[in-house]
Amino acid sequence: MTDASKDSIPALLVRNVPRGLVLGVDEALSTGANRAFAAAKGMAEGHLPHVVGQLRHFHMNEAFHRVLGTENADPTPIRGNGIVTGRSGVFTLARFNIPAGFWVNGRRSKTRRQMALANKAIEPLVQPGLFEGYEPPSDAVAFFVACFSGSLHEQPESPVSVQIAVPDKNMQGWLFREPLNEFLQRYEAAPSSQDDRATPKLKRDIGKQDKDGTGS
Repeated sequence: MTDASKDSIPALLVRNVPRGLVLGVDEALSTGANRAFAAAKGMAEGHLPHVVGQLRHFHMNEAFHRVLGTENADPTPIRGNGIVTGRSGVFTLARFNIPAGFWVNGRRSKTRRQMALANKAIEPLVQPGLFEGYEPPSDAVAFFVACFSGSLHEQPESPVSVQIAVPDKNMQGWLFREPLNEFLQRYEAAPSSQDDRATPKLKRDIGKQDKDGTGS
C-alpha cells in the first residue's frame, strides 16, 4: 500500500490534469457565460434570471466541450441538459454553476452524486487516520465550478470565480476546492515532468551505422 501522507489531492490533480487544460477551461467558462448574458439581452425582467441561467448551461456546456476536445480529454457528446464530462489521467472532469456560496446546490444532480462515488478511493488523502491504507486510484472525479453573483445587477456577465473542486464520495462535502487562479500556481512548484506529457522520438537515422561502423 502507498503511504497517503506522501500524496495529496492537489498533487494528484496536477499530475493528471495538464495546466493547459485548466487554463482552457477557465477561459472557456468565462467566454460561455459572457455569450449567455449577451444572448439574454432584451428579455423581460420578470424571467430574465431564469433565461440567463438556462443560457449559461447551454453556452458554457458548448465552451467546455470544445476545450475538452482541443485538449484531448475525450468529451462526451452534448445532449440537452445532460452533463458533459471529459477524462484526463485518472480524473473524470465535469462542470456546474452555483450562486456564490451555495455549494450545496452541487449535489442536486443525481448524476453528479453517482459520479462522486469514485472518490471513495481518495478520501484517505484527507482523512488517513480513518482508513487502513491508501492505494493510488484508477478513477476519481473533479468538477470545475463557476460561482456567480446571486444578483443580475452585480457582475451578471461572468463568474465571480471559477474553482476546481473534488467532492467526497457522498457529495456532502469537499475534499479539496480552490480558485483556478490559485490552483494554477501549483504547476509552477511541481516538477516539470508532471506537466510534460510529450514522448520523445528518435530521429529515423539516429543509431544507424554506416558500413564502416561509424554513426550517421
